Amino acid sequence: MPPSTSKSLRIAVLADSDTRWKWGALTADRIAPDPSMEAGPRGGAQAGPALDGFLLRGRATPTARQLEEVGVHADSLREVTAAEFLRAMAETSYDLVVLALVGGGVQAMLHGLGRVWEGLEKRPVVVTGYVGVVYEKLADGLLLRHGADLVLANSRQDAERFRAVYEGVGADASAVTEVALPFLGGAAYEGEHGPYTVVFAVQPSVPDNRKDRVYLLNRLIRHARLHPEREVLLKLRSRPGEHTTHIEELPYQKLVQRLEPPANFRLVYGHMGEVLDRTDLLVTISSTAALESLHRGIPTAVLTDLGIREVLGNHHFVGSGCLASWDQLDAGHRPVPDEEWVARQGVAVDGRYAHAFDAARERITKLLASPELPPLTPYYTPVTAPGYLPGILARHHLGPDGTPLPGAPAHEREPGPVRQIVRRAARGAYRHGVQRVAPVIRRMGEL
Repeated sequence: MPPSTSKSLRIAVLADSDTRWKWGALTADRIAPDPSMEAGPRGGAQAGPALDGFLLRGRATPTARQLEEVGVHADSLREVTAAEFLRAMAETSYDLVVLALVGGGVQAMLHGLGRVWEGLEKRPVVVTGYVGVVYEKLADGLLLRHGADLVLANSRQDAERFRAVYEGVGADASAVTEVALPFLGGAAYEGEHGPYTVVFAVQPSVPDNRKDRVYLLNRLIRHARLHPEREVLLKLRSRPGEHTTHIEELPYQKLVQRLEPPANFRLVYGHMGEVLDRTDLLVTISSTAALESLHRGIPTAVLTDLGIREVLGNHHFVGSGCLASWDQLDAGHRPVPDEEWVARQGVAVDGRYAHAFDAARERITKLLASPELPPLTPYYTPVTAPGYLPGILARHHLGPDGTPLPGAPAHEREPGPVRQIVRRAARGAYRHGVQRVAPVIRRMGEL
C-alpha cells in the first residue's frame, strides 16, 4: 500500500532487543519532520507522528520489565515474526520505517520490504543505523545495512568511516547521514553529590569470561572498601534469564553472590539516565553509557586494567583522555576528557546536540515530499553475494528473492494460552542453555 495520505505522520519501528527498541523509538522521535512543515503532495500541515512498535521475535525479545525500564512508549507495540512484519507493511500505510536490528536482520528486511513494495510509486522512507559505538565488524555491519534511504552515523567520526567503506566497495554512500545518539540528554553535572557516588556500568558480553568479570567485581568491591564514605553502584543491564542486545552468559549478580561486598556497595537496575542523575564518577570497559556520561559532563573512566584491546571495545576511546586503571581511580584520579575527541563522537557538551538531527529531518522531509522513491537497492544481491545473502535471508525464513518461505512462522491472531506457555518454556530452555550449559561445555573443552 502507498504511504499514508492522512495529515499525521505514521512511523513503524522494528526492533530485536530492549536496547535497539530504545534507540529506534527515540531516533524516530528525533528525526520525524517538524509537525509544522508543509506536507508537500500530501497537503496541509502534519500533526504529531503516530508510532507503531514491532518487536522481532527471537532470543533477545524484551520482557515487559525491560520495556518498562527502557521507558519509551508507542501508540501500539506487538511481537512479530519477520513474515508478520512484512505482511503488516503490505497492509498498513506508513511514511517512515525505522529498522533497529542487528545487521543481518536489517539486510533481510530490506530485501523483504523491497519485495512487498515492488511496483509502488511511493513507498515509505527506510532508516537504519547503530545503537551505539561501532568498534567491531565495521565493513560487515555497514554492508548489511546498505540499501536503506538513511544509514545514520552517531558521530562525525562514524560518518567519515561509513562513507569510506561504501565508497571503497563501489557502493552508493549518499545514505550516510550524521546524527548523534538519540538518548543523550539529562541534567548537566554540577558537582559532587552526598554521598559521592561511583557507578560501574556493566556490559552483557564484555568481558566474556569468568576470570575477568570476577576481577572487575573484586576491584569494584575493593574501591568500596577503600572509600567507605562513597556509594559504589554496580549498574546491571538485565536480570538473570533476560537478554539484551548481546548474550550474557555470566551475569554479575550471580558472580557477586560468592563475594562479600561492604555495606556501601549495591546492585542497581533501572533507567541509565536516572542513575546518572546521582553519579559523580562513571566507570566502564567500553559501554555507550560512557558517552551519555560525557555528554552531561560527568567524570568518566574507561578501564585499562584488562588492556586496551579491540575485543573489549575500549580501543575506541584512545585519545579521549578517559582511559584509566582501578589503581589510579582508587588513588583519586578523575579523568579529564579531550574536547576535540568528544566533539568528534557526537557528544555535544556545548549545546549543539539540539541540532544534531537537523540534517536527517531535512533529508526525510525531502523524501516524503518527493512524488516517488526508487526501489530499495541493497549492495548485497544474489549476484554480488551469492554465497552469503541466501543464508542471511533464510535465517529470517525468506527466500533468495525476499519472499517468505512456505511454512514461515506467522499467525493471524494473538497466540492462545497454551502457545504462550510453550513459547515461554522454549525461551527459558534456550536461556538456560546459554547461561548454564554452554559455559560448562566450554570449560570442559579447555581441560
